[in-house]
Amino acid sequence: MALVGQGMVLGIHTLKIEALGGIIAGLLAAKVTDRFYRLQLPLAFAFFSGKKSVAILSIAFTIPVGLLIPFVWDVFTYGMRSISTVMMAPNIGAGIYMTLNRLLIPFGLHHVLSSTVRFTEAGGTYLIDGQTYVGILPAMNKILFELGPNHPAWNEFMPTLSSYLASSQMLTTLFRVPAIGLAMYHMAYFKNKKFAKGMILTVVLTAFLGNITEPLEFSFLFIAPQLFVIYAILCGLLTIPLQILDVSIGYIRGTIFDFGIFGLMYENTHWPNLLLLGAINFVVFYGVFRYAIGKFDIKTPGREKEMADSALLNNKEYDKVAELVVEGLGGRQNIKRVENCVSRLRIDLGDQKLMNMELLKEAGSLGTFIPSSNHIHVVFGPHVEFVRNAVDDNLAGIQQR
Repeated sequence: MALVGQGMVLGIHTLKIEALGGIIAGLLAAKVTDRFYRLQLPLAFAFFSGKKSVAILSIAFTIPVGLLIPFVWDVFTYGMRSISTVMMAPNIGAGIYMTLNRLLIPFGLHHVLSSTVRFTEAGGTYLIDGQTYVGILPAMNKILFELGPNHPAWNEFMPTLSSYLASSQMLTTLFRVPAIGLAMYHMAYFKNKKFAKGMILTVVLTAFLGNITEPLEFSFLFIAPQLFVIYAILCGLLTIPLQILDVSIGYIRGTIFDFGIFGLMYENTHWPNLLLLGAINFVVFYGVFRYAIGKFDIKTPGREKEMADSALLNNKEYDKVAELVVEGLGGRQNIKRVENCVSRLRIDLGDQKLMNMELLKEAGSLGTFIPSSNHIHVVFGPHVEFVRNAVDDNLAGIQQR
């Protein structure tokens, strides 16, 4: 039954939708929360009003979704297998995946693609020691942490699995990002090099040590979207040789620490080949970005005429940053909700027409993106957590000291 996506749950023969079921449930719960978290019920049922209603209503909405899934599941799994045919094609599949992953970053949807490939049929199915594993991550976990580098499955599957996870990410965090950062520094105006050095070094180290590439990518995405597309395509093309070179480094992150643990300390990883390919990546990305920045006068860090805008962030004056952010978003009364991810504020507004982009730029924002009406993402890179706390304090009327 497992081979056709079926199994027994509490003694009932049913579909096993695995991790995708969690994704569907999460999306449904998020939608119900957004719609009903302020629901007001009659006084007799007031106890169940507001946020307490979300759990109850989520169950109610889950029932029709659960009844619908068996009728559409065959079509869906066929689609997943079709995606898998392209995405998991020998050698070139990892390149296609990497390009799509980079292109989805501005929309915050790269995590959806990653999860789909890691945990569903889109990432392929693998028969290892008589057991079937769906998605690339469960298969890698089995080989990396249980079977080890001397098991036949290592040579059979790890070069492919790794090219979608750690190895491809290491090319970006350890080589491409530093190369782009160096190109930006060399192309910065002489008078601004000190400022540019501090900012660029911060975003490069964020990738090198923390596996977070968005701060660097957002530094040129909004001012040169064509260059970002070229960057995404190059990432894909220069990921393809990983499988050819049999690079087999686990796990999922691309930091220097992961390279040391899963690359140097494991046998049969072919880590010198990663360094060789990484050096080629470094030269290519440095050359392309240095040429593009100079040729098209792209205003990367250090090439602005006025560089005082981000001094507040450099001096960690987050209270002043928050004042500019709140004012730039139309004032306290216009801000409905503030959240953040690893690199950006995610804010719900009453009226997005009240925004002042110049004030957000003055606050040190690396860019803004409006994925939907009255919802804005403001990019602050590694400063985002501190900016979020300062904005929360500002909205609460707390004066920082």
